[in-house]
Amino acid sequence: MNWEVRTIETYDPVTLREFMPLVGLLRTHLGEAEFLRRVHIQMQEGYRLAYIRDDSEILSFAGFRVCHFLAWGRLLYIDDLITHPEHRGYGCARELLTWIDNEAQKLGCQEIHLDSGYLRNDAHRLYLNAGFTLTSHHFSKKL
Repeated sequence: MNWEVRTIETYDPVTLREFMPLVGLLRTHLGEAEFLRRVHIQMQEGYRLAYIRDDSEILSFAGFRVCHFLAWGRLLYIDDLITHPEHRGYGCARELLTWIDNEAQKLGCQEIHLDSGYLRNDAHRLYLNAGFTLTSHHFSKKL
């Protein structure tokens, strides 16, 4: 299927509320108010959303930003990527990743990076099939 990818580049809480059903699946710890607060802050730092929708709902979205690292240079980092469970397997996430590849090139990025939960094997298959390689372990520490 050929999906149209749309973007949100400025903070609009009315439109962003439409993302809550998917945000609730991916970021289970965030309620609507906290999601909107965090997205507002992140958008001030360059965070954008690319998404695919049908007539009634958001089917899939990716949140991303451009970053600079000593290790890798300028890259596009994917913070969030999820497809509604009822719409998985139809190519939405793959279409978003293809769009992100093109966008990263337009933005002068040398690489695309993302982190993925350790047990998200279906997502890992998608990323590997899309040309990503498993290059490191991500460590975190709660304070």
